[in-house]
Amino acid sequence: MATAKKATAKKSVKKVAARKAPVASKVKKPVYKSFRLSTESTPFLQFLITEQTIYWSILLVLILGLGIWVLNLQMNITNILESINTTV
Repeated sequence: MATAKKATAKKSVKKVAARKAPVASKVKKPVYKSFRLSTESTPFLQFLITEQTIYWSILLVLILGLGIWVLNLQMNITNILESINTTV
């Protein structure tokens, strides 16, 4: 009652095609020369209001506002603690 074993068929493994490296486009890199004087786009002492000026101004106002708010809270807490100490 022994049955003969069937030979298992071997599955062939598919080879993955090698990927080719992308071809880099030949773009000329700009030539930089150090320690050369360049012309200024704007005078050094000229005052211009730019977007960064507005952003820094808003940030300055927020920081000063938060500082004043924290000082106000500290003064309120100090007054409360002094009123507790005088009643005790």
